[in-house]
Amino acid sequence: MTPIISKLPQTGTTIFTVMSALANEVGAINLSQGFPDFETSPELIKLVNSAMKKGHNQYAPMPGVQALRERIAEKTEKLYGAVYNPDTEITITAGGTQAIFTAITAVINPNDEVIIFEPAFDCYAPAIKLMGGIVKSLELEPPDYRIPWDMVKRLINSKTRMIILNTPHNPTATILHKEDIDELSALVKNQDILILSDEVYEHLIYDGETHHSMARYPELQQRSFIVASFGKPFHATGWKVGYCMAPAFLMSEFRKIHQFLVFSVNAPIQYAIAEYLKDENVYLCLPAFFEKKRDYFRKGLEQTKFRLLPCSGSYFQSVTFENITDEKDSDFSLRLTKEFGVAAIPTSAFYTKGTDHHVLRFCFAKRQETLDKAVERLLKV
Repeated sequence: MTPIISKLPQTGTTIFTVMSALANEVGAINLSQGFPDFETSPELIKLVNSAMKKGHNQYAPMPGVQALRERIAEKTEKLYGAVYNPDTEITITAGGTQAIFTAITAVINPNDEVIIFEPAFDCYAPAIKLMGGIVKSLELEPPDYRIPWDMVKRLINSKTRMIILNTPHNPTATILHKEDIDELSALVKNQDILILSDEVYEHLIYDGETHHSMARYPELQQRSFIVASFGKPFHATGWKVGYCMAPAFLMSEFRKIHQFLVFSVNAPIQYAIAEYLKDENVYLCLPAFFEKKRDYFRKGLEQTKFRLLPCSGSYFQSVTFENITDEKDSDFSLRLTKEFGVAAIPTSAFYTKGTDHHVLRFCFAKRQETLDKAVERLLKV
């Protein structure tokens, strides 16, 4: 047979799959992949069961269940003062990754340039490349991973089509600040540049900080795809239900792709979440819930040889291991898993060039006993 020409020749299995498989193989505590080890709300599960029993088991409408889109519109206006039309500007997706892929597919053409900030979630660059786009990556550095906007300005030219942002940020747990928004707004003003804002951790933000969603700022909202997820806030990553919000002219193109990619998303779960969202406390309580876990885990890690990096959002804690070894982060993460029984993600996996700052990422969305066991093992490193 004629050899297949790979569309992503440099792409292998994701680091999340690799580390989770290794953790399972050796019986390590898995703090690598971002998922909780505690259950979602029993009330939400009952609502899913109820939706199934009511017969909501066939195709949902292509854009998503109307009631859920209306709840999202209400929540967004309440939190950010932004008005989205649930009929034309909100689409329910099979998780955040599908929404990101669909948005990129809808608007990126060959030779369009897309600016991303690394370390970056690993689905951004492959999607851009599949569309023939050109990835323009700007590397950020620990400990604060702040965006150097003067460097961004130098990257922008007539071919720049999109800037991808992620706040709260995976893997670094940093957030955008008002000064970042001001710089971004100035850069894109009078430019034909779109924004893809990955905000799946929007409710996981700490220390009284503000989530600077693109929806807060009309000049940014009008050019932005905003991606969010229900898997992260509701401890149900396996359900793979998220959504995208965008102005009607962008959402129209988004849906053209969406209808042929997944067509529609899990119906009973959509009905259940629509009912669940009627109580705003189910998401307003999340910052305190996860901040408590963050503080507990950080207190434990402070007793180890790892050095903590700031954590302002998401459910990840990054650490440096400069005081422990000069090994590559990829090698050390493998040894940490095999010899000490704790799996983490080496952050070099989030850089195109494999840049190694000797930083690991741990997930603290775990039960207290899980975190206790992990710290106990990490104290031996």
